[in-house]
Amino acid sequence: MTMKIVATNPVFPETERRLAALGNVTVNRALAPWSRAELAGHLRDADAVMAFMTDTVDVALLAGCPSLRVIACALKGYDNIDVDACTDAGVWVTIVPDLLTVPTAELAVALTLGLNRNLLAGDARVRAGTFQGWRADLYGFGLHGATVGIAGVGRVGLAIARRLQGFGAELIGYDERALPEASLLACRMTQVVWEELIARSDVVIIALPLVPRTVHLFDAETLGRMRPGARLVNVGRGSVVDEAAVAQSLANGHLGGYAADVFELEDRGRSGRPDQVSGRLTALRDRTLFTPHLGSAVAAVRLAIERSAVDDIAQVFGGGAPTNAVNVPAPRRAACPV
Repeated sequence: MTMKIVATNPVFPETERRLAALGNVTVNRALAPWSRAELAGHLRDADAVMAFMTDTVDVALLAGCPSLRVIACALKGYDNIDVDACTDAGVWVTIVPDLLTVPTAELAVALTLGLNRNLLAGDARVRAGTFQGWRADLYGFGLHGATVGIAGVGRVGLAIARRLQGFGAELIGYDERALPEASLLACRMTQVVWEELIARSDVVIIALPLVPRTVHLFDAETLGRMRPGARLVNVGRGSVVDEAAVAQSLANGHLGGYAADVFELEDRGRSGRPDQVSGRLTALRDRTLFTPHLGSAVAAVRLAIERSAVDDIAQVFGGGAPTNAVNVPAPRRAACPV
């Protein structure tokens, strides 16, 4: 029997060729994601899907695709996938656990420097055609001698810390787990409690996942306890931050700046998410810096991510357990034939 595989976003030609070697392939070639109805239609008789951040998988969707064996997610954070429902339905869920770490950490540093040193405002001034040489203006904020707090010291948080070592900043990190002393020493970072991270940091970089306890963790109360003029950088998940509260804190002058690569509207697994970035937030051009979720947007990295997802699909089709599985599905469905 020929397998049917769906890729819900555009993929590299190599990826499509490899998928075609495993079965019949349907690819969304548009940048816009499929609607819920379109996705359900394509998955109705699919055996595998390469899923992306724009997809939401829940009980209702799974009920309409009885042949589905594996959801190979081309991502690391999988809060948009109901893993328990997939497990009950007999569907493997796989992720790409580490390939996004380095490019995301690089972007975190870029956003921090760009925000602190007024790079957007400086670029705009030169492009306006009025630049006549140096002026005593656009004074920014240097990392040397500053305290940088990293909220969430997993793989990405540690990678950010390693890349900040050469800037002469004091690095402190918060994580609910006790971090190995060797990891802290290697990054020259001190683990602190949450209250200390918030109160002491001149810059806080968010590298937290989106789970129930982190939704709007950075709300008005938390922002109010940050140092006056402190900067906030978010490369974790958009909904870890209350964007309306950030806009208010920027407007009243307490928060010194906000940079983000992730936004609340992206978190499709969360009910009540906004459908656009706050206009109040984007209007504050002189104190914000935004990128459209470029954390993993390095061509070689994205190709490697897709290769990993294809490998997981191939392993399931071969009757084995995929390497990067986050669940062990209930034995409700027969194994896929080779």
